[in-house]
Amino acid sequence: MELYHGSIVFSRTTEELASYTDSYLAVDNGTVEGIYPTLPESLRGAEITELGGDVLIPAFSDLHVHAPQYPQRGLAMDELLPQWLALHTFPLEARFSDMDYARAVYDAFLDDLVEHGTLHAVVFGTIHTEATGYLLERMEARGLDAYVGKVNMDCDSPASLLETTAGSLRATEDFLARYAANRFAKPILTPRFAPTCSRELLFGLGALGQKYGVGMQTHVVESLWEAAEAVRRFPDCSCDTEIYERAGLLDGGPVVAAHFIFPSEEDIRILRRHGGWAVQCPDATVSIIAGIMPTAALGDAGIPLALGSDLAAGHSAGIYSQAARAVQLSKIKSFYEPEGNRAISFARAFSMATKQSGALFGRVGSLEPGYRFDALRIGGLEDSFESLTPAEIVERFCYAGETKHIRARYLAGKELT
Repeated sequence: MELYHGSIVFSRTTEELASYTDSYLAVDNGTVEGIYPTLPESLRGAEITELGGDVLIPAFSDLHVHAPQYPQRGLAMDELLPQWLALHTFPLEARFSDMDYARAVYDAFLDDLVEHGTLHAVVFGTIHTEATGYLLERMEARGLDAYVGKVNMDCDSPASLLETTAGSLRATEDFLARYAANRFAKPILTPRFAPTCSRELLFGLGALGQKYGVGMQTHVVESLWEAAEAVRRFPDCSCDTEIYERAGLLDGGPVVAAHFIFPSEEDIRILRRHGGWAVQCPDATVSIIAGIMPTAALGDAGIPLALGSDLAAGHSAGIYSQAARAVQLSKIKSFYEPEGNRAISFARAFSMATKQSGALFGRVGSLEPGYRFDALRIGGLEDSFESLTPAEIVERFCYAGETKHIRARYLAGKELT
């Protein structure tokens, strides 16, 4: 049994932070056993870590990130999505046929993810099975909870990334068969988005998802062009999300809808029916996509919400900064589109970064009893002339924090070094 004495903050609900001071958090075999205002007699003699003025919070979850785009972060941010993809992203992703390059990028990417306190992630790879397999294997070896996808693209894509339908399905099945039994990092189906996938490919992926019991991640209604192009290519479907439903891609496992900025009522109904997560990527929204997710309205509709860094459309791996941006963007949307929209609270955004997103992986994302002790110790955020409450320290960290303010990272109860 290990004990941590000091301040503890986590999401009690989507709208309420639980905040403890001068309390003892007990960890038994990597799992939170309890939180006590005074040290129980039965725990006397256990090793105690004194937090001082620092605060324990849950580790973060990133539900939409492109690992191969890591070298592109912070570059070409003056482009809009079509030009950004064509001129920069697609040529970069084509380089992942080179395993020396892929290994170097993915090792650096994972180090940066952990440095920013993200210990659970849903990750896009590329079409390259060997490179994406290396990424998945490295996450498994490090004990990081993840869903990692080999990307599928068989039409309207650059020649360097264009697969044949049969070849894409064959490579995907090999990928699923190899990694489906993993403990931590698992495969997930990853059609890039409807405009780059044929009907045959999507229905074939749906069959594989049901055969191997795996879910799907993709970009859904992320732009007005994409929403319109999807239904133009699949005219028997009324909306983007229905394409994946008809293909059987929403039944095999977790469903992660990245961006979900321009959903129709039918998109929302379908995603809710299948228990899918909608992932807001605030920095990417500001940089290249030009649209704001209706966060509060989706939450009211019963859609599980999460945050994504969307590297490299987003320029930082820090999910904590995305929590702050989500609040800011909700205020902008409620001001300019007041009908049906309102600002979200910081508590809601922090839940999106921790507990609500962590639920995708099981009992992570909180410090309640029964949750795995995946946690961060943050500090160094107070001024000498004015003290803050633990909840205020957490809020300041999300708005103004840096990796230097993460004093320690704990995965399944073990401190990462």
